[in-house]
Amino acid sequence: MTLWIGIDVAKDTLAVCVLPQRQHLNFANSPQGHAQLLELLQGPSVGNVLLEATGGYERALMGALANAQVPVTRINPRRARAFATALGRTAKTDPIDAYLLARMAEQVQAPAPAPQPERERLREWVLRREQLVRQHDDERRRLAQASFAEVQRDLKQHIAQLRERIARIDREIAQAQRQLDDTRARRLLAVPGIGPVTTASLLAYLPELGQLDRRQIAALVGLAPYNHDSGQRRGPRRIQGGRATIRRVLYMACWSVIRGQPDFRDRYQRLRLAGKRPKVALVACMRILLVRLNAMFRDGVEWKMAGG
Repeated sequence: MTLWIGIDVAKDTLAVCVLPQRQHLNFANSPQGHAQLLELLQGPSVGNVLLEATGGYERALMGALANAQVPVTRINPRRARAFATALGRTAKTDPIDAYLLARMAEQVQAPAPAPQPERERLREWVLRREQLVRQHDDERRRLAQASFAEVQRDLKQHIAQLRERIARIDREIAQAQRQLDDTRARRLLAVPGIGPVTTASLLAYLPELGQLDRRQIAALVGLAPYNHDSGQRRGPRRIQGGRATIRRVLYMACWSVIRGQPDFRDRYQRLRLAGKRPKVALVACMRILLVRLNAMFRDGVEWKMAGG
């Protein structure tokens, strides 16, 4: 008998539902609780464990399940809510959510690979850098609005401290990505327009790069255009879903690529001349950039300029 398991993850607790028995269990969201859950899963055949992304509270559990070779899939909470709505379930409690996730587990299967300690280290440093950069930008805006000299001095001191910490983290990131995959890091840095921040983010947040086909990688990042047609109406295609963090990084990097690589600049200009809006043209270039980076990693080759 195959088990389908849904887990509603909270900061301190795990609400678990096991189908087909419809067994409801509770564990602590801690190493001890994870070990108890894994002990329960020893022996039976587990088809899939489904849980929602919960701001990082699910990461340790996912790692424990994947390391134990238990198939585990993480989904966006919007998908789980849409599934509940489709079933006519409006009530929301932890056991109900776990049950609906277990119902969904058989239909949505995208098992996550076991985490690499080197990638996790890089991911945390990249995330920490993003947090400090946001603080730095906030302080700069506050400095522009401050009128008292004492406040301005305090803000300037804090901005200087943040810059020093960001520079230190940049060194940690460079070391972490060398330990993870120095060859891939060098190949990305050799792409005109791709800098250290984009390189670190791709290595940290997109381990699937080079392992999927062009359509799959575009869909994973949220750069695949989807039809919006109904009856006689043919609506404009739109992107949706995917990994917003990677899209933000590629958005900024692609402007540099367009400026630095003639084929991307020509492609962007052709799209603009064809009447495409600036953001639509840029997203199209982002998709081509992602697909070519994916092919570069898949084939284990260096970046080639068009015509080179």
